[in-house]
Amino acid sequence: MLKRFKLSAKFTLLLAVVFLAGMILSWFALSEALQSKALREVVSKAQILLKTMNSVRQYTIENIDKNLKPLLGPHSRFVRETVPGYSAREVFEYFRRDKDYKDFFYKEATLNPTNPRDKTVEWEADLVTQFRNNADLKEVGGVRDTPQGPSLYRARPIQITNEKCLACHSTVDAAPKSMIQLYGPANGFGWKHNEIIGAQIISVPMAVPLAKANQAFQTFMISLIGVFLLAFVVLNITISVMVIRPIVRMSKAADEVSTGNLQIPEFEVTSKDEIGVLAMSFNRLRRSLEKAMKLLE
Repeated sequence: MLKRFKLSAKFTLLLAVVFLAGMILSWFALSEALQSKALREVVSKAQILLKTMNSVRQYTIENIDKNLKPLLGPHSRFVRETVPGYSAREVFEYFRRDKDYKDFFYKEATLNPTNPRDKTVEWEADLVTQFRNNADLKEVGGVRDTPQGPSLYRARPIQITNEKCLACHSTVDAAPKSMIQLYGPANGFGWKHNEIIGAQIISVPMAVPLAKANQAFQTFMISLIGVFLLAFVVLNITISVMVIRPIVRMSKAADEVSTGNLQIPEFEVTSKDEIGVLAMSFNRLRRSLEKAMKLLE
């Protein structure tokens, strides 16, 4: 004997399966979309900051260095504010004073720098090596772990395309004496024209964008669960009222008619849908059976 399994339970199970499948698909799709959006946001910030620092460098070359040196004279002391890399780094340090940007980082990492603070660390030296080994490589990026969390970095090569740079970095004898007094004669010399000597590196923390993405994800998923649960309850009630109950009543009436009880009233037809058509058919069947019974009598 087949075990009875109520139609309402089948509908509930089906809706539950659809609900869970929809939640799982939404979970993966939305999570991927928000993570990608957060990554694009961070990349956009990094590229904007790189362009900003390059603008500072260009302004230093075209205005500060160009206009200040003639005023100082040919034998003037070395003024580090006329160095594009130094100006860009200092401007960025002012930018980092804002607490919202204190974990941002900019460096013109150099293999053999004049200023010790520009010396490459291990992972930065690897980036410079990539650029030196591939002259066509214009930008690289990735994500690295830091004490503050994951940080996205973008790097571009620093190449000596302006021969004026060699006035300070070719040999110790050619360099300004005041620069040597400031930084010493050990580093920052031997550079060559068109040589890649370092990399512009900007690091943007991903913690805030990822936190925003996770918050948006949680809010959306909670809302989606609420909508699904509401739809689940409404559909269950609707199916129960419009389908299950009429079928149960017809089933009971059919049982009564099958035992010879023809005194039960006809179903009231209140709709023209499938349930209404079924009720009309049941009423015709009952009337036909009643007539047949009278003819037999």
